[in-house]
Amino acid sequence: MIALPDHKKLILFDGVCNLCNSSVQYVIKHDKNNVFLFAALQSDTGQQIIEAYKINTNKVDSILLYTPGKGVDYKSTAALKIASQLGFPQNLMTAFFIIPPFIRNWVYDYIAKNRYKWYGKKESCWIPTPELKSKFLE
Repeated sequence: MIALPDHKKLILFDGVCNLCNSSVQYVIKHDKNNVFLFAALQSDTGQQIIEAYKINTNKVDSILLYTPGKGVDYKSTAALKIASQLGFPQNLMTAFFIIPPFIRNWVYDYIAKNRYKWYGKKESCWIPTPELKSKFLE
């Protein structure tokens, strides 16, 4: 499996999605405890995790959170767990855990299904700047 440094979590994102790329940049900006690393779903790392956890990318294709020893969270659960690590006020989003996953994921899926139409799509994966490169796995 993918080896990560201690106490790190890996966010897998759609590398050609403008909304996903903006979300990654937002997390980087607010990740004060330096918890997260990143990889595109389309990368070798992303593909290894998808295969290892037998994830159907026709049903889950936008964001995954890999935590070593705990596995993969996806959809709204991944987004809320990420927000929980970003400090105040972002961590207040965890209040949405009270909403049943089938409702949270319906909203999540609606946004995910329309993300290219609403936010656009890149021709290729976003390339991080040299100073951010250390936060990304290939």
